[in-house]
Amino acid sequence: MIIGGFAAQAQAQSNVTIYGLVDAGLVSERGGAAGSVTKVTSGIGGQSRLGFRGTEDLGGGLSAIFQLETGLKVDDGALDNTNSALFNRLSYVGLKSKEAGCLTIGRQYTMLYNAMSQVADPFGAGYAGSIKNLFPTAGANTRTSNALVYVTPTMEGFSAEALYSLGEQAGSATAGRQFGLGLNYAQGPLNARLVYNNRNNDTAAVGSTPAKLQDTGRNTLFAINYDFQVAKAYFAYGADKGVNSAALPVANAYGYAVAPKASLDSNDLLIGVSVPVAPAGTVLASYTRKNDKTSFNQDADQWAVGYLYALSKRTSTYVAYAKIKNKNGAGYTVGNNNEAGSGNKAFNIGVRHSF
Repeated sequence: MIIGGFAAQAQAQSNVTIYGLVDAGLVSERGGAAGSVTKVTSGIGGQSRLGFRGTEDLGGGLSAIFQLETGLKVDDGALDNTNSALFNRLSYVGLKSKEAGCLTIGRQYTMLYNAMSQVADPFGAGYAGSIKNLFPTAGANTRTSNALVYVTPTMEGFSAEALYSLGEQAGSATAGRQFGLGLNYAQGPLNARLVYNNRNNDTAAVGSTPAKLQDTGRNTLFAINYDFQVAKAYFAYGADKGVNSAALPVANAYGYAVAPKASLDSNDLLIGVSVPVAPAGTVLASYTRKNDKTSFNQDADQWAVGYLYALSKRTSTYVAYAKIKNKNGAGYTVGNNNEAGSGNKAFNIGVRHSF
């Protein structure tokens, strides 16, 4: 839905778009301490959401832009957050110019997560085969608040972007801050991104509680895909170092006597493919590996397959399956876009509609 109009004084054209995604299906999980889990859940391929985005033409190639987006659960109608934030997914305002680029302020995606979901993963960070099962997307690696993001104009397929998120902790200018850098290329069948994310894990002193100083979390990712028409190939390689650089999605899903350790030094690898099949289907497949380089050597491998069928431009059905092999006490789980999962195997079947 688009609501259009003209500003009374500036006579600048503006519009607001209401959009959303409704995704729900059946999930069956096996192998975890919780045993066999079968449930109806929301956001399997992509989190169900309701959003508003708008632009106002300010003249001279300059526009004001904003976006507000909240997550919701189709299975029970609840908001998809635990902190009562209304627009927990996205909340920003900014200015965009064809010549000068785009600057936005507020709660936004990191370029690390955008590279994973938009370029690296044939599953688009959703379904059982999600890249999120082994690659580091927990917490502020996906979205960060109080952020300023600048994106350059695109020249010959190249663009660059930078993010700076203020920690906003009293008494410290650095505690909790985050910054990222990205170099992008998209032209013809080739799409590639090289990104870096740095997260300060310090906490400032509060009253009698002293400050806590920790190592930073540092993530570097190269992601690329190439469309051969008969198939699209995907590749991603990441390096994760420091505290919270590769946080575990679930603390101890398998009930081990000794809980798994979040790696402080690891590499990630993904190789994938999507193949269009007549008349309106797409086959997805990927292999993902977590290589823990610490002394614990808690590696994991994931194999995943899926099938999407487009009933229309806005509605599709899907089925997906993935299995993880954990090594040396690793505790990774097969989840989906909205949930971390409970075991080492999962099957999804569902439907999604966008508007």
